[in-house]
Amino acid sequence: MSATTAAGSLLKRQLKEIQTCKDLPGISCGLVNDSNIFEWEVMLMINDDCKYYGGGNFRARMVFPPNYPHMPPSLTFQRPIPFHPNIYENGNLCISILHPPEEDEYGYEAASERWTPVQTPETILISTISLFHSPNDESPANVEAARMLREEREGKHKDFRKRCRKCVRESLGED
Repeated sequence: MSATTAAGSLLKRQLKEIQTCKDLPGISCGLVNDSNIFEWEVMLMINDDCKYYGGGNFRARMVFPPNYPHMPPSLTFQRPIPFHPNIYENGNLCISILHPPEEDEYGYEAASERWTPVQTPETILISTISLFHSPNDESPANVEAARMLREEREGKHKDFRKRCRKCVRESLGED
């Protein structure tokens, strides 16, 4: 069996598990194209108790490499892209578990924080929802969002919350 065939079989099983799991509220997954198991369409519905993004429905694409699970997938948010410290302006999510399994050349992350084959699409999506509840402004993908979040935490203004609420409204088709 080729690596691509093995990866495809694993992904079919993992997609079915997510689609049938009752313990994953707020996560919906399907294929972008029925003939390609390596590209998933994801919807993350953020529950209302989330301080900044509550009520938002954010669409993303998860693309798996042919050598999955040895290398991580990418997760890219579709328009409207959430204004978030850990999401680049092009929609790419920046989270340690999606970084390749090697030593960080800058020494910021330990190898244990990066991708390992024990991660699954489910753990990635749960971690992503967790980032909506607790944005990481320490190593931002979106520097402006991180700065605004820090300033809001310091009580300087509420601009970050306003930008997030605008993203939530856009995600619901209201803006």
